[in-house]
Amino acid sequence: MKTHYYLGWFSNFFPENLGRVLQEDITDRKSLAMISANPFLYEDNGATERSWLDQAGIMFDEYHLINYRVQKEDAQTLIQNASVIFLLGGNTLKQNGFLMEYGLSDLIKKSRAVVMGASAGAINMSAKWLCSKNFGYEVEINSVYDGIGLDDFSVLSHFDLENNIALVQSELSPLSEEMNIYASNKDCAVRIKGDKIDIFGNVYLISHSKIQKLDETL
Repeated sequence: MKTHYYLGWFSNFFPENLGRVLQEDITDRKSLAMISANPFLYEDNGATERSWLDQAGIMFDEYHLINYRVQKEDAQTLIQNASVIFLLGGNTLKQNGFLMEYGLSDLIKKSRAVVMGASAGAINMSAKWLCSKNFGYEVEINSVYDGIGLDDFSVLSHFDLENNIALVQSELSPLSEEMNIYASNKDCAVRIKGDKIDIFGNVYLISHSKIQKLDETL
């Protein structure tokens, strides 16, 4: 059964409810493969995201960070052997390019591992996402990028929604005619387990240009 976690960013650690569900879902703890969203920046080692798991009592026998220091073939092997794949937060565009260059997207889709993404990582897990300067990207023209496509929806993660609802709704309106968009700020999560969608924190659904706040289920 597929299990995917689309995370925002956590100010401290995973809240107790979310940590408990993760504990239940992550039963195989042999290998954690973390995919950098700053693959040229070798000091960015995923320590923050790893600390969330540590605090929740989820430890692994092996930890692997995948960036440009790792050869392409080795990176692919690490993904194929991973118990959990964690797409780290950082630069969404750089991570997107890295996933394509290293041929990791299809391997992640085929994997039986639990797949998690925080902020940029969550965005890149989705089917498509909007790159807009209004969302903090240094671009002049809006573009829609293909993500890994683990699930058939889009994600806007770790964005100040509460103060920008009208902006978010207007920016994402065209894409929302094509697919559902789950938008969240910090301390939030969307869990896909099989065909079930669970919500943690303040998550909004944008569909056919309408926006609504979803009820928490975790």
